[in-house]
Amino acid sequence: MLKSVDCKGLLMKTKFIDDKISFTSIGMIHSPHVTPAGTPIQPSYAAQCEGQVVVKPEFQEALTDIEGFERVWLLYFFDRAAHFKSHVIPYRDTIKHGLFATRAPCRPNTIGLSVVRLSGRRDNVLNVKGIDILDSTPLLDIKPYVPEFDVHVPSKAGWLDDKRADRREADDRFHGKAD
Repeated sequence: MLKSVDCKGLLMKTKFIDDKISFTSIGMIHSPHVTPAGTPIQPSYAAQCEGQVVVKPEFQEALTDIEGFERVWLLYFFDRAAHFKSHVIPYRDTIKHGLFATRAPCRPNTIGLSVVRLSGRRDNVLNVKGIDILDSTPLLDIKPYVPEFDVHVPSKAGWLDDKRADRREADDRFHGKAD
C-alpha cells in the first residue's frame, strides 16, 4: 500500500493492481503513412494528410451524432513501437528526457492519442484529416474533441518551450529493437 493525496488534500491509501488489462480493437486506422520514418510526429504537422477510421460493424451505432463534431480524439495501439524506455531523446530535442515528459511511442502501455479533423462519415467509416498514425493501426476508442474541455490557453509546455530541434517527421528511433 502506498499513500497518495486525493483532490481535497486528504491522505488516502492507494492499492496498485498488478493484473493485466486487455483491450479489444474497435476498428482499424488507415493512412498514407506506411513506415515510421517520414510520418508526421503530431497531427498539427499532418494537416493535409487524409485517412480513414474504419469501425467494426458491431460498433457502427455508437457513431450516431459524431458528424456534429469538427474534431475527434483517436486512441490507438502503437503496435509497431519499440519496448519501453524510461528516458528518450524526443524528436523535438537533442537531449534525453523522462519518457512521461514526451510523446514518444515506446511506452509501458503503448497507447497513442491523436486529435484529427472529421471530414465526413459514411456508415462505419470516418474520413479524417491531420492523421499522424501509421497505416493499419488498431483503433481502441474514439472521443469527441470539445474545445470547452480540451483547450487550455495559455499552458506551459515544459522542455518544449525551449526545444533544441524542429523535427516534424519521425525517424526509426522508437520503432526498432530495444537498446
